[in-house]
Amino acid sequence: MPGAVAIVDVSDLAADDVAKRRAVGKAIRAAYEDLGFLYIAGHGVPEDSIARAFAASRRFHALPLDAKMALKINEAHRGYMPMATSTIVTSSVAKVTRPNLSESLMVMHEVAPDDPEWGRPLQGANQWPADLPGFREDVLEYDTAQRALAARLTRAVALAFDLDEDWFAPHFARPTPWLRLLHYPPHPAQAPDDQFGSAPHTDYGFLTILAQDESGGLQVRGNDGAWIDAKPIPGTFVVNVADILMRWTDGVLRSTPHRVRNVSGRDRYSIPYFYDPDMNAVVSRLPGVNASAPPRWGPVRFGDYVMERLDKNYAYRQRAAG
Repeated sequence: MPGAVAIVDVSDLAADDVAKRRAVGKAIRAAYEDLGFLYIAGHGVPEDSIARAFAASRRFHALPLDAKMALKINEAHRGYMPMATSTIVTSSVAKVTRPNLSESLMVMHEVAPDDPEWGRPLQGANQWPADLPGFREDVLEYDTAQRALAARLTRAVALAFDLDEDWFAPHFARPTPWLRLLHYPPHPAQAPDDQFGSAPHTDYGFLTILAQDESGGLQVRGNDGAWIDAKPIPGTFVVNVADILMRWTDGVLRSTPHRVRNVSGRDRYSIPYFYDPDMNAVVSRLPGVNASAPPRWGPVRFGDYVMERLDKNYAYRQRAAG
């Protein structure tokens, strides 16, 4: 239904027949042109890997605060973000004045100290808890599965726009993936209307693949401005367009505002996986898209775009800048 969150079976992205892969891409495009969000089924990520990732998240967030604070987020944007330390600044979406009621552990791509990129923006070391056996292995296994799925979805987007399947590959030579283990406490009964677990916002990059537990709480802004519940559906992920993909497609695909308010009465856990291009990738309108009109946006280097957003939204970066 137009304006509803569609479900697309993406199992044919593993098919040998490119026509089948293209058909999936076209179905994804149709959903993203309408709402910018969809559920994907047939994604191929093992259920036990998902379960272990959620179990790892619960184990981490059950640690004493001092143990988590030992991994406090660093300048490479890796580590623990304490409760109420992120404020999503999105003046075009909503006026946000209160920090989000959430805490999280951010894991990104591994960068070795002898890598030439070491020390540049978002290039550094992950931080891992010392006393959680198997934690790192379970998280990295899930990260690997998500990266493979994200790469398949990226090729599907290229096919959806009648481009070569590997058109995006040079822009993802060194992708910028983010895996975030999020915990939302129950929403306070007396909280004001402008208090959220995650305030209305759009994501920064290319695609977001979200695993959510049974608590619910995710809402997507519909075409009429009303908020649509994106309830958990077993066996699926929620996948949405982010800002950079919207710019790449000149607005044909929509980066849609969404928010979280955990009214389940219990703790909520979710694991968003953000799949973004190389920090040095220059994003401009795809070939053949809206060719008869001037581009809506000029070229932008992804690294410049994302760092500007991070500097606005996270308290630790504002303190560093001051």
